[in-house]
Amino acid sequence: MKIDIFNHVYPRGSFDKLMEVAPGYADMGKRSRNIPSLVDMDLRFRMMDEFGEYCQIPSIASPPIEVMAGPDKTPMLAEMANDGMAEMVAAYPARFPAFAAALPMNNPEHAVRELHRAVKDLGARAIQIYSNAAGEPLDSPEFEPIFEAMAGYDLPILLHPARGAKFSDYKGEDKSKYEIWWTFGWPYETSVAMARLVFGGIFDRYPRIKIVTHHMGGMIPYFEGRVGHGWDQLGKRTSDEDYESLLRSMKKRPFDYFKMFYADTALFGAYSATKCGLDFFGVNNVLFASDSPFDPEGGTLYTRETIAVIDRLDISKEERDQIYRGNAERLFKLGAS
Repeated sequence: MKIDIFNHVYPRGSFDKLMEVAPGYADMGKRSRNIPSLVDMDLRFRMMDEFGEYCQIPSIASPPIEVMAGPDKTPMLAEMANDGMAEMVAAYPARFPAFAAALPMNNPEHAVRELHRAVKDLGARAIQIYSNAAGEPLDSPEFEPIFEAMAGYDLPILLHPARGAKFSDYKGEDKSKYEIWWTFGWPYETSVAMARLVFGGIFDRYPRIKIVTHHMGGMIPYFEGRVGHGWDQLGKRTSDEDYESLLRSMKKRPFDYFKMFYADTALFGAYSATKCGLDFFGVNNVLFASDSPFDPEGGTLYTRETIAVIDRLDISKEERDQIYRGNAERLFKLGAS
């Protein structure tokens, strides 16, 4: 059995409401509007059947709802999405054994209420949040109750990158060109969010918290040396803040906190990057994911290529099964009442 823990859908009612609220949203909005298998479950199931014993734990597709509407409307959008996802899980439990709930992160008070409703009433086994909340960093105090709640439930947080073309690459320009905002901006976003959570003390306050980083932890595995020996010198390059005292106050090396994250295999068929990430996070902290259906075929290519990569890895049969199934069953408490 293969459990795909990071892929995306839109329940029909939720998608239709989003098209009313933000019909022309650009960048990832354009991308999501043009992938039929986000909404068409018959098409999606035909694609899934290509991979044998294979199921998905879906989350709603990008862009984040908090950038498509104001805080007065996003609670309704999150509720509709989560109600729709719960209905899908109930209707097709063999296809979707669980789902990750959406939260209206530009309305933190309601986001906490929706988190509890989704987990307690709808049976969500995770939440999906983005690397920033409509531009706000995740280590801001208003988001602390979200991390506290998920640590209490002992359920995972799926961390998805978010950045649009308006985030320019150069100071003198008003937009990012050539989709650099996606290709390189998203891994950077993930890495920044991870760093802010590490230095913000999230793992000291909630040492058992489970945060699954999309796309194998962004830049972190490749920059192991900078994250390690480089950040062991935190404060040596800074004149206007006392980061050296912060470093001394931390219970572990920065490097060791980054090892506490989980990561998924959604690397679009990149073997060397997968091996690098597995070496960094370890087999206990890596989970199979495809990012379906955001591929050139509209839902099959990333899954097929990711499976091919995992099957090539020089690991034992038991370790491969851990990545495909075991870690997901443990983190998402699949089969638990």
